[in-house]
Amino acid sequence: MQIGYDLEQVGYEELLEVFWRIHDPTQVNRQGPDVGDQYRSVIFDHTEEQREIAEASKRRLDESRRHSRPIATAIQPARTFWRAEEYHQEYLAKHGRGRCPS
Repeated sequence: MQIGYDLEQVGYEELLEVFWRIHDPTQVNRQGPDVGDQYRSVIFDHTEEQREIAEASKRRLDESRRHSRPIATAIQPARTFWRAEEYHQEYLAKHGRGRCPS
């Protein structure tokens, strides 16, 4: 999922804090029962500044020992974003589990 945001409303660091809380960043190529490369934990940066902020945030989380395993989240340069097929859009809403964040 690609997330757009307004810097006047929320900072990049705040988005990273939410990102770390909403999933298990110690798992490699899986989230819960979902397994595969498409379920990997990764941050795609758009600028060198974002990369530096993301790396520092990851380092702080790892050093905090909040998780018993090392943080596996990769940080990579963003490339072309391809929107998923329509049947994947609003997946949770279509399957009776509420609205997906967009």
